[in-house]
Amino acid sequence: MSRTALERLADANLHLDAAITYAADGVFDAKTIDAICMRISAGLEALNALSTGTREQLFGDQWPAMWGMRNRIAHTYSRVEEEVVIATVRDDLPEIRTRIRAYLNTSE
Repeated sequence: MSRTALERLADANLHLDAAITYAADGVFDAKTIDAICMRISAGLEALNALSTGTREQLFGDQWPAMWGMRNRIAHTYSRVEEEVVIATVRDDLPEIRTRIRAYLNTSE
């Protein structure tokens, strides 16, 4: 059975929340960076499974850059820069999570 858009958004929200939580204490050792990267990647995978229209509605022209981050994590994992991961968690994930939550709240 295929997952609904709301289920996929809830999955993405769960993964991105975890990434933010992992970064909250400010300790960025290799294991923490790995865990954050895996959660970001999983969250973006969940978002990629949405229809193009839903992704466009939520993220507009930001989606290609978001998917590019997932590709960097998935395909060049050993070369993902720690500073980029930290900046993503600090600067980008809160807004992404806000958009997801707003969409979920209006769809209840």
